[in-house]
Amino acid sequence: MELDPLVGTFIFILGAITGSFLNVCIVRLPHEKSVVFPGSHCVACRTPIQWFDNIPLISWLILGGRCRSCKECISFRYWCVELLTALAFFFFYWHYGLHAVLWPYLIMLSGFIVATFVDFEHRIIPDEVSLGGMVVGVICSLFVPQLHNVYSPFLGVGYSFLGILVGGGTIYLMGMIGDFVFKKETMGGGDVKLMGMIGAFMGWKLALLTFFLAPFFGAIFGIIEKIRTKDSTIAYGPFLKTKSPIMPIK
Repeated sequence: MELDPLVGTFIFILGAITGSFLNVCIVRLPHEKSVVFPGSHCVACRTPIQWFDNIPLISWLILGGRCRSCKECISFRYWCVELLTALAFFFFYWHYGLHAVLWPYLIMLSGFIVATFVDFEHRIIPDEVSLGGMVVGVICSLFVPQLHNVYSPFLGVGYSFLGILVGGGTIYLMGMIGDFVFKKETMGGGDVKLMGMIGAFMGWKLALLTFFLAPFFGAIFGIIEKIRTKDSTIAYGPFLKTKSPIMPIK
């Protein structure tokens, strides 16, 4: 597929800007704070960040990873999230071009990035991402039914709802079985809702494929974490996201 360099540059910049906003979501959503108000500020000295210190990818490098006012370190994660989002946006554009499915996938991808970083740090998945993602997935399926390889808006919505039921229901059932066998909670509700979000965007078939692939990759991470921290709890959500295959377009 021949790509337009100008469009590719725009998509990359859009990804970096989106990543800057995702950083706000990653920091505030676990604490149930607004992602709109107040505006961006240093978490150490509370000084509002001026626009020239809030340019994605560039400002962090110019400031040397420190607040201009108090010189407190700004986590390298902020820059990483901006770069990761920019590169991911560009990759999706490179793969799909300006196909209609590009935009829903970028929305889904943004939700995945927020959920991944929050889940690793706090072991929760914000409802704003999972439940909100289900709603957005259904709406996108109405306007872009090609997400499910169909062209009827009603079929698109039908596949989306079925994806929510099968995706969320499957992992909920696995959690019930695990609770019974191990006599303790084995699957968080956030993972159930996230799987429903995946199903909303991708349909029931790919939701099931994600369900069966994720444990293999989660097990590798779990063994490493068990050795490193002696903690047997695994943030399962990130492995649902990292192994969500993208629907091929006819």
